[in-house]
Amino acid sequence: MARRSLGREFGWLWASYAVSAYGSGLGFGAFPLIAVLVLDAGPAEVSALAAVGPAVGALIALSLGPWVEFRRKRPVMIAMDLVRFAVLLTIPVAYALGGLGVSQLLIVSAVVAAAKIVFAAASGAYLKGLVRPDDLLVANARFEAATWSSIAIGPPLGGAVIGLFGPVVTVLADAFSHLFSALGLTAIRSGEDRPGRTGGPGHRGGELLDGWRHILTHPGLRALYANHLLVAGLIMATEPLLAVLMLRELGFPPWQFGLAFAAPCVGGLIGSRLAPRVVARYGGPRVLRVVGTLRPVWLIGLAFVQPGLAGLVTVMAVELAIIVSMSLYNPVLATYRLEHTPGDRVTRTLSAWSISSSAAIAVLSALGGLLAAATDPRTAITVAGLLILASPLLLPRPDSARPAGVRRLAVTAGARGVCRDAGRSSPAARSSWLRHRRRSRR
Repeated sequence: MARRSLGREFGWLWASYAVSAYGSGLGFGAFPLIAVLVLDAGPAEVSALAAVGPAVGALIALSLGPWVEFRRKRPVMIAMDLVRFAVLLTIPVAYALGGLGVSQLLIVSAVVAAAKIVFAAASGAYLKGLVRPDDLLVANARFEAATWSSIAIGPPLGGAVIGLFGPVVTVLADAFSHLFSALGLTAIRSGEDRPGRTGGPGHRGGELLDGWRHILTHPGLRALYANHLLVAGLIMATEPLLAVLMLRELGFPPWQFGLAFAAPCVGGLIGSRLAPRVVARYGGPRVLRVVGTLRPVWLIGLAFVQPGLAGLVTVMAVELAIIVSMSLYNPVLATYRLEHTPGDRVTRTLSAWSISSSAAIAVLSALGGLLAAATDPRTAITVAGLLILASPLLLPRPDSARPAGVRRLAVTAGARGVCRDAGRSSPAARSSWLRHRRRSRR
């Protein structure tokens, strides 16, 4: 099958994203590693680092959603890349001067989280206007493939770099990757109209909540949103707990810790590559239901990690199963979300989604840290693995993935098909078509 071209402008957008993703992959898990290995932080502090940063970042990004909605998206993306470059650069500087502390990691984590939310919301809206609607799934699948390939390559290389040059070098590389991403975005030459406001001055007070309003009033998005918050929150809450378990209690070296998360990311290439073909055969709503049901069943396996090769293989096998499922599910979800969101609400909807996700990760990470401090990391991971098994109950029912308007449109389209042959049909067939038409009007 020939690779579909999405145009030069998309190529620059994809390249910029890939550069940034590979830099972040190189620095994957850098903050927990710095906290544990350099600052001698315990489970509660490491979990607080994972919780407080995203929570504060979500609060910062909350007020920026409406502002970004009515601005040109590419300058916003460039600005967010430059913000991440500048703030990440402070960590190696402080480390070199001997002044690095947990508080600085928290501040940097919050700013990076806010910039990431704003960038993701702006890029989603920009992508929707850059490619054709029938190319959205292919484009999202390519972004997903870049994400997982960057994690597959970045953490092992980052672990080796940390072993040779110290724990903050990967943060420096991550910082410069955002600078290169900003430079790539400047190469996009296509024009972009400034969005206009659709409501009057009295509507501006409600713009802050328009993203959540759209999500919660759309049956399919509402269910997928609730499912996503629980699954993403519990999966990410186990990351700092697993770092403490593997690095401190089980004695895994940093390079093995990185390898345990990197090697399974090859599965991300498999899932993202299959997504367009699977959707073409089975349809997006069915893929979301089936894969969304299989995705959470693997996390409980991390509770059985042991020292040595057997433990390393256990982590890799569990992560592989999770990643294949996620990389198949995520581009379908991203495409569904864009397709079912009006153009003048995309940024606010994506901001609301990301802010809620960050908040869920923060809350569940904090709770996981408290539970680990009261018991141990393995117990907290076990509880997360059991809770996530309930997440398929939140997935949309077969008909709720399509809003009522879309269902009525399908009925109307079917009635029009009957109409084409009504002139040649029997009176009974014409009567059937009239009944279809009356139902569609209701």
